[in-house]
Amino acid sequence: MTPIHLLLGSLLAVSPIPQAGIATPTSAQSIPARVTATPVFDEDPPPRLSLPTESDRELWRKPGFRFGLGLVYGRFYGIGGAPSYNLIGPTIRGGLRLDEAWSLMGSLQYLYATGAAGAKGLRFAGTIEPTWHATSHLSLAAGIGFGGIVEQGSSRPDPTQGLELNSSYTFPDASHPLSTCDGVGVAGLLRAQWLFVMGPRSSTGLALQFDGQWTACVDDTGILEPDTATPIVRRQWWPHLGGSLTWEIQWR
Repeated sequence: MTPIHLLLGSLLAVSPIPQAGIATPTSAQSIPARVTATPVFDEDPPPRLSLPTESDRELWRKPGFRFGLGLVYGRFYGIGGAPSYNLIGPTIRGGLRLDEAWSLMGSLQYLYATGAAGAKGLRFAGTIEPTWHATSHLSLAAGIGFGGIVEQGSSRPDPTQGLELNSSYTFPDASHPLSTCDGVGVAGLLRAQWLFVMGPRSSTGLALQFDGQWTACVDDTGILEPDTATPIVRRQWWPHLGGSLTWEIQWR
């Protein structure tokens, strides 16, 4: 064997040449590279709204205007002979939250009043109420202002019946109450209120209130004094203490 044959034999042993009709092994075939999909992002992604940074309770602690509407049911107890009344009706409250601890509020009440001896009429009041917020729910208030009673009529007997009064007269007490009362006096209150926050703009709750009122009742006889031609009236002071329960919705 010549040197040329030996060289060709060694080359064939190192790199075998595939022959016709013989399949090339799989390991010797070229495998295409795997293509990896690259995600595509928009240049301007959709906006995302940020979560609230403050809770609703924290919003209600902030200073600002407050307004409320409520329904009142209560009882007015007469002292020293003054008549007693059952009360029901609306109340309006409004004011300013000064800081986390204090508010300055005011309220107006117009309550339908009914009592013994067919008494019926209106009890009204307006007060200014500094309010202390003891907790996020509980507030305590003390108020002072005016209050009045307007009676439409009753079947109480006239305390001056059988007496001839030629001038106006003021009774020393209310042991024999006037047949009707129309007057205004000083009023005060103490209130404890529990509010539940419903959202950033509204809250609701109940209030327990204690009231006091000193009313200067006037009963016009419809008769004029003969000398001065001024109306003859009868006056009497009616003291009252009472309590009420109020359901209120408040907005900020």
